[in-house]
Amino acid sequence: MRRPVQKSKALEGKNLKFAIVVSRFNLEITGELLKGALRGLKECDVEEDHIRIVEVPGAFEIPQAAAQIAKWDRVNAIICLGAVIRGETPHFEYISAETSRGIMEVGLHFDLPVVFGLLTVNNLKQAIERSTGKNNKGRESAFAAVEMALLFKRIKGK
Repeated sequence: MRRPVQKSKALEGKNLKFAIVVSRFNLEITGELLKGALRGLKECDVEEDHIRIVEVPGAFEIPQAAAQIAKWDRVNAIICLGAVIRGETPHFEYISAETSRGIMEVGLHFDLPVVFGLLTVNNLKQAIERSTGKNNKGRESAFAAVEMALLFKRIKGK
């Protein structure tokens, strides 16, 4: 069983800058993920003016926006938030796979932590469970972003 990323005292993000790319599609879910991510960054002492929020229409557009941020902004990490809920057509598989691949490619191409906060779920109930309360994957994504930003700084000797 996967252990969720949790806040530890070592996750100090005071001087770090973050971007959050969030999909407006399934807004009732992605809005909760965004609230969780902001709460997580605040718990890590990230300053509010060091957080840039970029909204995109849907999950498919997340990697495109993340790539532009990586290219033009000076951020320590990008958090990608969205929700793809399985339907009756193959659309779910295409969007989930391509968005996942795109998010990873941005991180590898730009040498930057790009955190996967995309819910890929079978139904609305699962999406609600993963976007609210203590299971909020947005909050977990924020902790992962701070941890990876600090790791990249250590690896680069900065």
